Amino acid sequence: MKYKYELNDKLKPFPLFMYGLQWLVISIPIVLILSTIVSRFQFDSLNEQIFYAQKLFFIMGTGLILQVLFGHKMPVVIGPAAVLLIGIMAAVSSHISVVYTSIFIGGAILTLLGVSRLLVKIQFIFTPRIVIVILALIAFTLAPVILELIFSDGDHPLFSLLFALIAVLFMVIANQVLRGVWKSTVVLWALLLGSLVYYGVAGFPVKESATEAGTLSLFIFPLQFDTGVILSFIFCYIALLVNELGSVQSVGKMLNAPDMGKRSQRAVGITGVLNMAAGLTGVIGPVDYSLSPGVIAATGCASRYPLIPAGIGLIVCGFFPGIIDFLSTIPSIVMGAVLLYLMSTQLSAALQMAGTGSVITDFNSGVTVGLPLMIALLLSFAPKEAIEHIPAVIRPIVGNGFVMGVIAVLILEHIVFRKKQ
Repeated sequence: MKYKYELNDKLKPFPLFMYGLQWLVISIPIVLILSTIVSRFQFDSLNEQIFYAQKLFFIMGTGLILQVLFGHKMPVVIGPAAVLLIGIMAAVSSHISVVYTSIFIGGAILTLLGVSRLLVKIQFIFTPRIVIVILALIAFTLAPVILELIFSDGDHPLFSLLFALIAVLFMVIANQVLRGVWKSTVVLWALLLGSLVYYGVAGFPVKESATEAGTLSLFIFPLQFDTGVILSFIFCYIALLVNELGSVQSVGKMLNAPDMGKRSQRAVGITGVLNMAAGLTGVIGPVDYSLSPGVIAATGCASRYPLIPAGIGLIVCGFFPGIIDFLSTIPSIVMGAVLLYLMSTQLSAALQMAGTGSVITDFNSGVTVGLPLMIALLLSFAPKEAIEHIPAVIRPIVGNGFVMGVIAVLILEHIVFRKKQ
């Protein structure tokens, strides 16, 4: 493709600002959705929820600038890793310090892979079937979270169901009809218009007063170690690594960027450092997102430099709690509908991969994909009483549908149905 601005082109101030504003508009909903979901699960105080979002916006903005200048050096947007939401929800009974210590350790492992040559040596593990299953597992195992968000208003379940389904349908239609950069703002418009429609029908809420939350700590201290939770998050970081490499490689191939091996190595290293920082400050870790190629194609701007003002914009949002307070009024049902739409696009990516090449050619290859998904669904919707009977040491692993799905596909692909080379 021919682009108006190539990868390393430096723009004049006005186009730099306008393209940067477009990337910022695309980035804000990504950060906001995961921030709101996690903070509402972990904190009751509005002050704590806002402070959580502030820290997350700051880390995402800083990470975006670091990746553009020193990491992959490409126009790739960054955001909170949805796969880590699975680990956080599975460890909801554990202390917050345990959760974020595990995120810190996961980030340290990624950093080690980024600064060493281990990344090259372990890439053979990620066969096409394993990548497909991991992508699909993220969507399937977030289904309980989506259900809880959509049906958070227990008084009107039918209204909640119809509202969510209609909202998703409109997002799909908008994605098909809109062109240019507008196509990339579907999620933003869904959040704004969905909130207005919901409050127009259900009534506008009384503004919650900012309750006292004690001392708002910038860092998680002391770190607390739980072997089961750490192992559970390590499997989440396997998926995060696949996501990171896929996002960087897809943009690199689109732009014919040179030295993709080194770019991927640096990207993984910086993502690892950012996840360590996220663990220390007590927020969900970041990953590069795969929606960037669509934005580049729509705008015709392949320059990496507009992402710098976008990163600065995210950092600025982190310093103004009033902005985040306003955005936090988005209803849970709207969050659930948007997350349902985003996970359908995640599943679409998995199905597209499954339909190309010789991924599923016989019964055994079909079982390699199908059985881990069924195991994950079974555990994701298993009764809480059954999960609580699992010994506490191994509960974060055996009771986590995503982790058991990843373990199952690794065993099936590399042991049970291993083909001699």
